[in-house]
Amino acid sequence: MKRNQPFMNTLKKMNKAILHKGSILILVSLSLWNCKAPQEAIDFNSEAKLPTSYSGETSTVNSGLIPWKQFFTDKNLILLIEEALKNNQELLITIQEIEVAKNEVLAKKGKLTPQVNAKLGAGVEKVGRYTSQGAGDAGTEMKPGMKVPEQIGDFSAALSASWEIDMWGKLHHAKEAAVKRYLSTVEGKNYVLSSLIAEVATSYYELLALDNQLDLTMQYIELQQKALAVAKIQKQAARGTELGVKKFEAELLKSQSLAFSIHQEITETENRINALLGRYPQPIVREKDSFMHLIPSVIKTGIPSQLLSNRSDIKQAELELEATRLDVKVARAEFYPSLEISAAIGLNAFKPSYLTRLPESVMYSFVGELTAPLINRSAIKAAFKTANAHQIQALYEYDRKLLNAYLDVANQMTNIDNMQQAFEYKKQETQTLSDAVVIANELFKSSRADYLEVLMTQREAMNAKIELVEAKSKQLEAVVDIYKSLGGGWQ
Repeated sequence: MKRNQPFMNTLKKMNKAILHKGSILILVSLSLWNCKAPQEAIDFNSEAKLPTSYSGETSTVNSGLIPWKQFFTDKNLILLIEEALKNNQELLITIQEIEVAKNEVLAKKGKLTPQVNAKLGAGVEKVGRYTSQGAGDAGTEMKPGMKVPEQIGDFSAALSASWEIDMWGKLHHAKEAAVKRYLSTVEGKNYVLSSLIAEVATSYYELLALDNQLDLTMQYIELQQKALAVAKIQKQAARGTELGVKKFEAELLKSQSLAFSIHQEITETENRINALLGRYPQPIVREKDSFMHLIPSVIKTGIPSQLLSNRSDIKQAELELEATRLDVKVARAEFYPSLEISAAIGLNAFKPSYLTRLPESVMYSFVGELTAPLINRSAIKAAFKTANAHQIQALYEYDRKLLNAYLDVANQMTNIDNMQQAFEYKKQETQTLSDAVVIANELFKSSRADYLEVLMTQREAMNAKIELVEAKSKQLEAVVDIYKSLGGGWQ
């Protein structure tokens, strides 16, 4: 043992020299790799550039911050929205997307910590006699008179661990990107909530409008039936003609056909609402008589910068942009060396009974491995360029969402004002034509007006009433649309 001591000292000195030179080589290599790594294609800047106001409006009061249960006052509509929020399939699918994103965060987080595994192994090996190992084993004695057997077992029980050292922040950036995408899916769910509430409300108001249009049509049919009866009486009294009778009869048939078309639209709208509620067809509970007396909510738009915090789709796009920025950092880190450490400790013997003989059966290992791409790095470059392209794409998408959000609010503001004015004028037109119908009928009965004047007046009055209902529907829908545009509904 003493004879080997100088050799061991020399070996230790050589190992120290090799490690010292190896460290210098590693540092030089790292500096060279750092110089060769490409830069990001764009300077990340998510600072939004929005106008300071909507048409000079500077008040910060924002209707989009009102909870939907306070914004909508119809009890039947509130019940429908509550059921939709529980059973809507698209919303349930989005919630599962959140779970997937959450699990992705856990997976990325797990790569930051060492992986530890337990191992139990058993096997047997026989090497050829005429090999270096076989020839060596043939003359080796384990104990006096005991040689190494030809068939050597291999039994082990060990713990092993491996750990990639995150020298360049690659794993941390990957985890942060996963977190951003998880938060993005949450905002996506919030946007689905806003859209769902708006769609249920719009369909509900459309259904009420169809109910009122059907009532008007039935009233018009009743009026035409009376006019037809008068035309027949006048014909019998030689005060009218068969042509007048046929004209009234044709108008009646046209109205009856229109009633069935409206019935079909009501059925389809009811089923559309049922689909949003995740249920099979059934009647929608509603009160149609109050439709024309509904007063649209007063809308306060606030200032454009509030869209950044209120609109879920904008926040989703911003989080996706931040995630793509981190993806670029992860792709850039692939150009640098990676260091992985692995270790193992346990028991190892060629017979199970020898596993308990300590310390002879103890085995351990410790390995550090530094690897880096040197030649043919085209795949890494392609991945980096792809990550850069996705970042630029996400930036454009973010800008597009900002622009569309601002335009949505601006358009709906003017739409509400115009629909209010249109409704008031249409209301006056309806009243005027209703008075004209009464006058035309009186003149027709006294033979001072012909059937054509009566028909045209009744038809114009009917069309005006239907258009008045449509104007009321559009007025309410505009309020729902701007509530959604302001980011309302998900709070």
